[in-house]
Amino acid sequence: MKIRYQIALSIALILLANGAFAAPATEFRVGKPVWPAGRTTEMNLLVGFRAVIPAPPAGAKVVLRVAASTLYRASVNGTFVGHGPARAAHGFYRVDEWDVTRALGGRPGIVSLEVAGYNVNSYYLLDQPSFLLAEVTAGDTVLAATQAGATGNRKAGNAKLPVPFDAAILDYRIRKVQRFSFQRPFIEVYRLSPGFDRWLREPAAPFRVVEVEGVASKTLLPRRVPYPDFDVRRPVVHVAEGRVEKRAQVERLWKDRSLTNIGPKLKGFPERELERVVSTEMQYLASTETASLGRKWLEDDEAALVAGRYRILDLGQNLTGFIGLTVEVAARSELRVAFDEILTGGDVDFKRLGTVSVVSYSLEPGTYRLETLEPYTLRYLKAINLEGECRVREVYLRELSHPAVAGARFAASDERLNRLFEAGVSTFRQNTLDVFMDCPSRERAGWLCDSFFTARSAFSLTGLPVVEDAFFENYLRAARFEHLPDGMLPMCYPADHYDGVFIPNWAMWFVVQLEEYVARGGDREVVEALRPRVLRLLDFLAKYENGDGLLEKLPSWVFVEWSEANKFVQDVNYPSNMLYAQALDVAGRLYGRPVLSARAERVRATVRRQSFDGEFFVDNAVRRPDGSLEVTRNRTEVCQYFAFFFGVADTTRDRALWEKLRDRFGPDRKQAGAFPEIHAANSFIGNMLRMELLSRAGRSQQILEESIGYLLYMAERTGTLWENVGAEASLNHGFASHIVRTLQRDVLGVHVVDPLRKVIVLRFGDAKLEWCEGTVPTPDGSVRLRWWRGGDAFDYRVEVPAGYKVEVVGREGGRDGE
Repeated sequence: MKIRYQIALSIALILLANGAFAAPATEFRVGKPVWPAGRTTEMNLLVGFRAVIPAPPAGAKVVLRVAASTLYRASVNGTFVGHGPARAAHGFYRVDEWDVTRALGGRPGIVSLEVAGYNVNSYYLLDQPSFLLAEVTAGDTVLAATQAGATGNRKAGNAKLPVPFDAAILDYRIRKVQRFSFQRPFIEVYRLSPGFDRWLREPAAPFRVVEVEGVASKTLLPRRVPYPDFDVRRPVVHVAEGRVEKRAQVERLWKDRSLTNIGPKLKGFPERELERVVSTEMQYLASTETASLGRKWLEDDEAALVAGRYRILDLGQNLTGFIGLTVEVAARSELRVAFDEILTGGDVDFKRLGTVSVVSYSLEPGTYRLETLEPYTLRYLKAINLEGECRVREVYLRELSHPAVAGARFAASDERLNRLFEAGVSTFRQNTLDVFMDCPSRERAGWLCDSFFTARSAFSLTGLPVVEDAFFENYLRAARFEHLPDGMLPMCYPADHYDGVFIPNWAMWFVVQLEEYVARGGDREVVEALRPRVLRLLDFLAKYENGDGLLEKLPSWVFVEWSEANKFVQDVNYPSNMLYAQALDVAGRLYGRPVLSARAERVRATVRRQSFDGEFFVDNAVRRPDGSLEVTRNRTEVCQYFAFFFGVADTTRDRALWEKLRDRFGPDRKQAGAFPEIHAANSFIGNMLRMELLSRAGRSQQILEESIGYLLYMAERTGTLWENVGAEASLNHGFASHIVRTLQRDVLGVHVVDPLRKVIVLRFGDAKLEWCEGTVPTPDGSVRLRWWRGGDAFDYRVEVPAGYKVEVVGREGGRDGE
């Protein structure tokens, strides 16, 4: 059986290589993958590569092409050019192409890359041997290329083309430091002297060249996804200043698992080997003598920091990117830059998110222009000087975000809705680069389930499933998923799961998303090529079917949502089985397997018979010692939403339950004290499913009101939308960008964009607004819609792309006419 599936997958990949994902030329003309000799698997090694190139031919477009592991920053003459690479499956590497024509300005220059080779497992970047493959071309001329054993010329005038890239170990980044989080590799700790970065700008600057060796050839792929925006954002407000004192002791010293659990399943440096334990050091610092400032940040502002002083700055909203600042050091300083998405008790709590959100600099006297290599998420930045004297100025954050979505627009007479749309767009852009990330901070991981919702946002804002193409390609290209049971899909990918943990529910969401991907114009060849993976997954799950045909005692991490529902996942979890039925049904439709759809109906019927207690659906049943199955009294709000969302319940047959949910649940239920015995849902994902059910029922005004109730306080506090209803976790979570789809669909009225049939379905609900207007992109152009009310009259005007048809339906889906 295993051999049969492997053969089927191999055939699918061969067909795919000649079809939808047939790559444009990604071979380098001269360049070869290289790395400092003998160090390809060394952890947390920062290597500088540079080529001093001659002036390019007049009028030629100059392009820097790069593939690398693990990540890089590119610059020309010390000026930032780009960051990458885009992620790919194990054994594959995407190629970036940066136009550096303007940066060179037709003159000789230095093209450089700072490459971090991490060689640890994470949810963010793959644990693969380090390398750089780079080439600079000007038309048909190769100006520079990575080559084994070669040494570049220091003076561009003497260059023999192509110039090799020289390499040097950048040991000013300290290697033996702790991880940023369980999900991400190392924090950034630097020991710097003046002129440390001259090699980026000056050909004659000290640059201790090391021998590079050729490494194994790489299988290359095109980038496919859009290049990010790197807009520079400045602080807007000086929040506070004060002094830090060292505590004598710390009660309940926080030591994250990313510090204490280092070993074969979580790679890194053991605590005993760390040169500096920044997370412990920071906990011994207490902020005192805090003075509120509330003063606007001006372009030439600075913060003077003598020993023990700090300054907190506000970027105005939650943003993601690279933290930059200029520091003038009068006396040797120990500068710490801590950051977070919110203030906690008026201060920056670097560990609120379960991360070590600190960048550390040891600085000799001199002037420094600093920028982090890794992207971070923050609204508030706290610069702390532990010793010496320095002045911090020119503070900025260089954004790392999806390109601006100029083709999508929403505006309504209620300004609160406009604020929600803006927050949704911001959340989307920070979480959608090369994959659909859960959050841009703690993890930066391409999570399933999150991706189901963010992929909808992507289509609503861009009109194309481009990132979704790459997302599914990554799952398809992988030859196997190490450390996971045969047939199981990783819960997030690209990632390394050395601990063997997986979420079976997320693999089922993968299948459900596939059907929507097709409807968005996704490539059928991709879906067909994934057939062996999907069927293998269903075979794996079938092993856990009990005598009733329901999944029982699913292994590893069974996940419904972040609420009490996650405590009720054994032995038979009914929400999981509701999802299972949908996955079977979708696979049946996608692959022409009616037997799977028949199984889905049997699962739904059995779940209904066992789980519904006459009033609500129960979450789980447990297996008693005598072998019988006992249905519990555990009932959650999210379980009810699963039942309706996945077709176990419907609003006609289960009218009484639906009316309870519709009228007595929602953002105000806790204050009203309604049904306290039903455990409340959370943002991820119960409240989201609630909005979907209200949409199916055409409840536009209720969606408007509840969206404000659920989300506006988030938008007001951070400008982004959160993982949970509270501020205890990520405050910038990709799935929550789905509000943009909700507003376009349920308030503006662009109910369906069908690029396959070239149909736009409009549905105008009961939203109590004076007017609403917006633009929704499609693969073939934009839909422009405006509606307004005047007294009892309702009018609208719509423009659609050429060749598209408009249909208008009633509030609950019935056609009113065209």
